[in-house]
Amino acid sequence: MTPSTGKDLKTGNGEQPQRAWRPLWANVVAAGVILCAAAAALIYLDRLYPVGLGPRQPIPFSHRVHAGIKHISCFMCHDSVTRSSRAGIPPLQTCLLCHARIIRTYPYIARLREQAARNQPVVWQRVNWLPEFVYFDHSMHLRRGVDCSHCHGDVRQMDRVAGAVKFEMGFCIQCHRDNRVTHDCFVCHR
Repeated sequence: MTPSTGKDLKTGNGEQPQRAWRPLWANVVAAGVILCAAAAALIYLDRLYPVGLGPRQPIPFSHRVHAGIKHISCFMCHDSVTRSSRAGIPPLQTCLLCHARIIRTYPYIARLREQAARNQPVVWQRVNWLPEFVYFDHSMHLRRGVDCSHCHGDVRQMDRVAGAVKFEMGFCIQCHRDNRVTHDCFVCHR
């Protein structure tokens, strides 16, 4: 501002220069709108992917890709489930049946091959768990026509497998009642 004229040098008139910052309340409102939009997006995305994500695994294996897109049967990898009480985790050699030739250079597949060469297993994080005093036979349920998804959810849509149901006594008893199967205590508690 010049002392003789009282005019601002930048604007050329007697008005005060426009401030470049907004009032504090406008910033608070803008931050609130952004937070609300982010919360709405998270709620919306959760509805699009309702199965959630299971525990992080040492190798990012996607059931959605293998069982869903590629239509690989559960029994290809979990081959003991038809003859054993446990479904089991497939050995690395099962993975390498395909991945000895398919996407060999993918870093996690290369790591898988290295672990197999050292005869070192992949230590997966357990998703489903039953107490030791409960006897459950996968093969018996499969022979009776119980689909895997009844207990494990639609695994074909899961990237990381998440527990679909809580394996508690009430869940099992209700299923046995609904299917007119015995719910005698010693069937499961041996």
